[in-house]
Amino acid sequence: MSENVINGKQIVADIRGKLKEEIGLLAPEGFRPGLAVVLVGEDPASAVYVRNKAKACEQVGIYSEVHRLPAETSQVELLELVDRLNRDTKIHGILVQLPLPKHISEDAVIDAIAVEKDVDGFHPINVGNLSIGKPSLLPCTPAGVIEIIKRTGITISGKRAVVIGRSNIVGKPVSMLLLRENATVTVCHSRTENMKELCREADILVVAIGKPKFVTKEFVKPGAVVIDVGINRLEDGTLAGDVDFGDVVDTAGPITPVPGVVGPMTITMLLHNTLQAAKALRA
Repeated sequence: MSENVINGKQIVADIRGKLKEEIGLLAPEGFRPGLAVVLVGEDPASAVYVRNKAKACEQVGIYSEVHRLPAETSQVELLELVDRLNRDTKIHGILVQLPLPKHISEDAVIDAIAVEKDVDGFHPINVGNLSIGKPSLLPCTPAGVIEIIKRTGITISGKRAVVIGRSNIVGKPVSMLLLRENATVTVCHSRTENMKELCREADILVVAIGKPKFVTKEFVKPGAVVIDVGINRLEDGTLAGDVDFGDVVDTAGPITPVPGVVGPMTITMLLHNTLQAAKALRA
């Protein structure tokens, strides 16, 4: 593996080790952060994510419970569960796994989660606080991306950053977090003209569009940090990112492989958010 390939396992191990230590210091006081994850239906990818989250909670000492509901669960029933979890004092973080069945409004469910327990960082109040720079629970994947970039040793302040993708889950919030770190940020999307030229100006390139191997070396400034958020299953069953890793790796500076970095970091930031929410609710 090339020296510029980011070691996701090491980053995750370092952060989770510190979280475990901090949570352990709370144990003698009889206090334990708690996370509730709600899974509606049997989407295979979602089921894997939920298992990984429960395993990660156990690893660092967070109490977790998983509520598995059938796909035919009504919106009213789901909202009643969210309300119970909002009032449950042993639960400090609530995550409703997306996507939800089509008959359930994701917006209604996100809005129903108590802001202080919104460890996904999707509630409109948390999104608003992010946009104006107030303290808030940050969305896990974008927060993880920023942490990965910082751990490459690069100083974000003053750098040119390009984000490909403008989703509410990754593209928009990661662009706001980069702005918060004083980068100069350009957001590219399906209507962007001269995308390759814009990307080649980037010191930091974050790709989150859901198109396998879309970004080739023609998009990349030599030595640029490349963070690939995409994960796509190809026809042969293998996984690939939105970046053509084999084509780009020798041009880029620090670069994330897929899978192995952004996914585990997302779960790690969920653990971080749960601890932060627990401490805030305890205060």
